[in-house]
Amino acid sequence: MARATADATAAGLTGLVVAPGPDLVHLCGYRPTAITERLTALVLTAGREPALIVPRLERPDAEKAPGAPAVRLVDWTDGEDPYAAAVPLLEPAGRYGVSDNAWAMHLLGFQAALAGTRWTSLTQALPMLRAVKDDDELDRLAAAGGAADAAYRGILEVRFAGRRETDVAADLSALLIQYGHSQVDFTVVGSGPNGANPHHEAGDRVIEPGDTVVLDFGGLKDGYGSDTTRTVHVGADVPDEVRKVHGIVRRAQQTAFEAVRPGVSCQEIDRIARRVITEAGYGEYFIHRTGHGIGITTHEPPYLVEGEERPLVPGMCFSIEPGIYLPGRFGVRIEDIVTVTENGGRRLNNTPHELGIVA
Repeated sequence: MARATADATAAGLTGLVVAPGPDLVHLCGYRPTAITERLTALVLTAGREPALIVPRLERPDAEKAPGAPAVRLVDWTDGEDPYAAAVPLLEPAGRYGVSDNAWAMHLLGFQAALAGTRWTSLTQALPMLRAVKDDDELDRLAAAGGAADAAYRGILEVRFAGRRETDVAADLSALLIQYGHSQVDFTVVGSGPNGANPHHEAGDRVIEPGDTVVLDFGGLKDGYGSDTTRTVHVGADVPDEVRKVHGIVRRAQQTAFEAVRPGVSCQEIDRIARRVITEAGYGEYFIHRTGHGIGITTHEPPYLVEGEERPLVPGMCFSIEPGIYLPGRFGVRIEDIVTVTENGGRRLNNTPHELGIVA
């Protein structure tokens, strides 16, 4: 909270108003059991004690949050004006950053109570608020990555041919839970031509011998995300073009990983991966950015994309996931979560990158 307040001041803000969601969990550890129309918000202002506004009936839960000892709890009761409780915590003419996921009715309520205030989104004002992880966060992300790796090793033992994509997706979900995930966010199983859709939702297509299958899966373990992709082939008789395309993607992913080090811009990692694929003749088939940040949520800053000039710094965590997608035929993607160290990069996924062979 102190670091966020200092960052807000440096960005020209009077303070921050943080609604329930990932930012609130990150800053003070409070996760309401339900997000409702009742106003809940953390207010951070330089020179003032952090304050958490909560409905009175939810105060006992707020008092149990890890960050509760460091905040002043300000409660309000049904029938009262919650914004009246908030007014003393805010500067009448202040400029505040507000969580992107704040409800419109709450932001409008603040604006009505304090007509002189100005507001901007946290993503715009402080895009790196959660981007640099501390040692505890890195340990949790590594554990989540290890659990996803275990799920991948398990899925290689499962039969693919003759089963629906949804069947394999269900197996992946079960394996993620088995290895410690509390929440499964996605299980992409893109077989054959469906693999050419990077975010294909597993469907009823029956997987056939000779199919190339993209497996992209992840979720939350101990509050932090996993996200990994590997590409497999059903049967050992792999077409030459599948081997060729997989080799190009593997080289792009490795080359981009080797370029990770402090001071390199986010867009440079994207450029490096894209250059490998473009020079191999498949540039038009790499149709998404090279990576995204990960932490409490599976997609968050920084983004490895053209135009993002922000430099990498130690503690940042993000995916490196180049891909080639040939419409109507097949797709290939390889993805690891990577963290920036003082000397380069460290993978948090460590399963083999070669084309997996499944039955």
